[in-house]
Formats: sequence, structure tokens, C-alpha cells
Amino acid sequence: MNTQKNIRFVSRLTRQTLALVLAGGRGSRLYELTEWRAKPAVPFGGKFRIIDFPLSNCINTGIRRIGVLTQYKAHSLIRHLVRGWTRFDSELDEFVEILPASQRAGGEWYQGTADAVYQNLDITRTHKPEYVLILSGDHIYKMDYGDLIARHVETQADMTIACLEVPIEEAAGSFGVMTVDESGRIVEFNEKPANPAPIPGQPGLCLASMGNYLFNTEFLYEQLIKDADEPRSSHDFGKDIIPSIIKNYRIYAYPFRDMDTGERAYWRDVGTLDAFWEANMELVNVTPELNLYDQNWPILTHQAQMPPAKFVFDRDDRRGLAIDSMVSGGCVISGSLVKRSLLFSNVRIHSYAEIIDSVILPDVEIGRNARINKVIIDSGCKIDEGMVIGEDHEQDKQRGFRVTEKGVVLVTPDMLHQTIHMRR
Repeated sequence: MNTQKNIRFVSRLTRQTLALVLAGGRGSRLYELTEWRAKPAVPFGGKFRIIDFPLSNCINTGIRRIGVLTQYKAHSLIRHLVRGWTRFDSELDEFVEILPASQRAGGEWYQGTADAVYQNLDITRTHKPEYVLILSGDHIYKMDYGDLIARHVETQADMTIACLEVPIEEAAGSFGVMTVDESGRIVEFNEKPANPAPIPGQPGLCLASMGNYLFNTEFLYEQLIKDADEPRSSHDFGKDIIPSIIKNYRIYAYPFRDMDTGERAYWRDVGTLDAFWEANMELVNVTPELNLYDQNWPILTHQAQMPPAKFVFDRDDRRGLAIDSMVSGGCVISGSLVKRSLLFSNVRIHSYAEIIDSVILPDVEIGRNARINKVIIDSGCKIDEGMVIGEDHEQDKQRGFRVTEKGVVLVTPDMLHQTIHMRR
């Protein structure tokens, strides 16, 4: 197949695909960072939200029929979607629809990943897709789903699971793990096993599910209805549906690799505070694995119109300076030092403060002479003049801040007794 024909082949397949993004998760391992927002709504990378990555992948791939399934504390997520993701042409059948848990079937909220899709079957049917792409809404990566869909069609699969080759110790207890034959067909699937099966010939690695699934539409309908009628099911793709269909249907694995190098592609599950901090901090490296400056694969988002970042004062004892850092629009660094840090929009840092190895979310104000070291500061926090965070973890804990195993400190407005949220 020549290149031009292949492009047309893939573009036809993507037009026939409906993407459903599962964005209802709480993200409990992020603790207070998700106390007032769903995990997909958590800010990431200076100006984005986590949900922007799978949505941008869809748009860059050519999939422009998208449903986003929401549930847990979805207000900020829905507001973000309405502001940034509703600019499509309905006359061309392009859309991002928000599908909140609304007890559409059985009078229950979403009970699991499969149940969330099942409860929206009537909506899915109205769009008449040939393929349904089910995506996790809370991972950071750039992926061309067109190649996944083309592989699915070429193998005549009923379902294809996107997967990563990961170290066994990393996958244990954390990922669904699959075993495949020489053709890539899955012969066994285990949800979060303690001892994952290695890839033949690669004893230190296993195939871990990314939580991204592609179904032939009619096959999906059949399996969801069958699962909904099973009272003992937890109505989850990984726990229930996938193990039940491995033996009798054509279920294939799609290893996610870098299109240029063939190596394992960039993918991050930012489901813990340490992982969230590390993934953000990677971005300030000289050549990070995740290239946010790639004009061929832009990450789209909504961001309020703001003035450029500003650095003021230039004296030996008072200089606005940022080194090995990312600084977003609306920030003012006034006579203070920022090193190896990531500042989201509209952050104000007053004179003589020092910010090192930290992730500062939007609308934060840091007072004079404050010192912040290896800290995540949540949106809207006001850090008092002279406050020191991250240097004495016992003191941090006594103040009510959360300190992780790797020494990252989380500070939220509630911890500072700042009532930007409803309080009892």
C-alpha cells in the first residue's frame, strides 16, 4: 500500500470511529490534590489539564467525534471542556459531548468502566460508529490512534488493547498484564497480578495495558449487554469483560512504541503525588521526552487571555530570575529566584523568595522571603511572607502539609486554612 493510499485508508477509519474518554475517576492516590476536582481536571505541564492529552491525540489523529464520561466532582472538568473543547462544526458531525453520570440505565451511577459505557449505549447508537475507541482520561502521552485502528482492521480483531512494554516490578499490582502469541493475539489477561508473566525472550519485561481499548461496535454492544446482565460482575473492562472474551474471540495487543525510533513511547500515569511531581519536573529538562513544542502534534487546551510572563528588578540582592524552568503567561517574578521549577498561569512571586524544584499551580501568590523546595502548591494558595516549606519535613507535617515517601510536599488552600472552597 503506497503512502497516499495508506493515509486515505487511515483517515476513512478515523472518521468511522467514536472515541469515549473515561474521565470520571477520583484519583485518590493524589490525595488532597483531587479533593475538589476529578483527576483528569488536574493541571499539568504549565498550562494544560490531564484530559487535554487524550483529547488532543484524538484531534491530531483525525477522530472528531468524542464523548467524555464524567462523574466524580466534575464541575471544573466540565467548565474546562465547555470553554476549550466545544468549537467543532456540528454540521460536519464533529463534537465533544459531555456525558455525565445521570442514571440513564438502572437508576445507578457509573459502577465501573464497562458500566459507564453501557449506560451511554443509546447515545453511542445515535452516532452509528463502525469502531469505538475507549480511552483513559488520566494519562500523559502523545499517540496516533490511526495506526492502532489500522492494525485492528488488518488483524481482523474484535477488540484491540493498547499496551506498553514495562518492567515487571513496575507492573506488579498496578496494571492489567497480557500474554500474547507470535501474531500478537492475546491468550491470557490478568488484572493487576502480583507476579506478572514476562514477555517471551524478554524476562524482565511484561505487556501492560494502557487502559485504551478499540472495539468493533456491534461486538462491544454484545459484550456490554451480556456483562450488564451478570449480577456477579463488577462491570469493569479489565476485571470482567476482557478475561471473559480472550478464549473465544480475536483479541489483539497493540504495543505502543515511538513512531520514529521504535522504542517504548513516552507514557506517564501521574496517579501519585511523586509521579505527578516527577512528570512535571521532567519538562524543565533541556530535551525532555515529552515535547510540548512539537508543532506537528500540538496539545490543545483552554487558557484565559493573559499578559506575557514578567521578570522585574536587576540588582545584585534583588533580581527577578528563572533558571531551567518553565514560566507560563500572567506570571510575575519580582526580585526573586526560580530554579528547576514549573510555574502555571498567573503566579506571583514577591521579592527575595526562592522557588526550587517545585510545581506551582495557577493563581498562587508567594510572599517575600519565602523559601519553597520540592513542593507542589495547589491552585489559589497564598504563601505568607517568610514561610519556609520543604526544608524541614517534620515541621511541614505539623503544619498539616502532606509529605510523600520521596520527600515531595503538597500544600493546598485548605491546609493553609484559606477558604476558597466550601468548608464545614
